[in-house]
Amino acid sequence: MTRMSVAQAKQLGILDKPKKHKYGAIRTIVDGIPFDSKKEAVKYQELKLLKMAGEIVELELQPEFVLQEAYIRHGKPIKAIVYRADFRAKYKDGRVVVMDTKGFRTKEYLLKKKLLLARYPDIEFVEC
Repeated sequence: MTRMSVAQAKQLGILDKPKKHKYGAIRTIVDGIPFDSKKEAVKYQELKLLKMAGEIVELELQPEFVLQEAYIRHGKPIKAIVYRADFRAKYKDGRVVVMDTKGFRTKEYLLKKKLLLARYPDIEFVEC
């Protein structure tokens, strides 16, 4: 098998092509904010309208939840396991809802969701 260098690949135009998302999602920009998919961008626009109407008091994008703290094993640092949702909205009635837009539910996502709900049992979690 013959291998080519990065320079040769660029010369042939192979590396200049935009990378497609693994699951077919199309990156979309709304209000200067890049979203991983059109579905996520549409959900943001819905939540933004609810905020403008006064139903939502606070809207946070990409909130992070620590599922397992970082630690050191045999002298080597092990990174924390973090779940990053798409949105966290605080409604005027006091409810706090964590939302994730999913087109495809991977095994990693399902595992992290279970860990999230076990570690934070009071969270109201919604898949959009």
